[in-house]
Amino acid sequence: MKLRRWTELALVALASVVLTGCPGPNGSPTAQVPSPPSVVPSPTPSPSAEAARPKLDVPYVPTPENVVAKMLELAKPTRNDVVYDLGSGDGRIVITAARRYGSRGVGYDIDPQRIKEANENARAAGVTDRVRFVQEDLFQADLSEATIVTLYLLPEINLKLRPKLLKELKPGTRIVSHNYGLGDWDPITTETLDSATGEHLVFYWVVPPRGTKPN
Repeated sequence: MKLRRWTELALVALASVVLTGCPGPNGSPTAQVPSPPSVVPSPTPSPSAEAARPKLDVPYVPTPENVVAKMLELAKPTRNDVVYDLGSGDGRIVITAARRYGSRGVGYDIDPQRIKEANENARAAGVTDRVRFVQEDLFQADLSEATIVTLYLLPEINLKLRPKLLKELKPGTRIVSHNYGLGDWDPITTETLDSATGEHLVFYWVVPPRGTKPN
C-alpha cells in the first residue's frame, strides 16, 4: 500500500514538471520560464575625438627643420625677443627659438591635439619656462607683445590676417612666412630652400611705422 502511494506521488510530481510553462485554463502559462537575456542596444556613439575637433582653416603640415632654421635666421631672434607662431602645430618654431636663441615664445593653434603635442615637445626640450601654447583662434589672439611673428598658413588666410598684423604689431616687428606671401606687400627678403618635401620659400618683412603703407 505504501509502495502504491509513493508511486502515485511520483507520477503527480512528474506531471507537474511536464506541465510547467504550458498554458493554463485562462491561456496564461502556469509558471514563468526565464527568457534569454535581452540584448541591450548600444547607445548612439558620441562623436569621436577626431570629429569633435574644431574645423581647421589650414591643414597641419609640419615645417621642415631646415626651413625652421632659415626662418629664424632671417628674423634674428635674441633673448629679448618674443616669438609668436600663428598656427604653431607641434611647437617646433617657438621651441627652436627658445632653445637656440633664448627667446620667449607663444604658439597659437586651434587644434587641442597640436597643443598637447607642443607642450610635450617643450617639456622634452626643457624650455617650458620660455614658451607657452594657447588653444585659440589666431584671429582672436592679442599680438601686441610679439617682436617676431612666424606663419605657415595659406594665401587667403595670410591676406585676411594682414590688417590685424599691421594694426596690432609694433613698428619694427619682424614677420617671417613659410611658402606664402602677404598679397602685394613686397617682402624685404625671399629665400628658396630644398628639402625632402620639395622646394620651399621663406619671406621676410618688417612692420613699417604707423601710418606708412607697406610697400
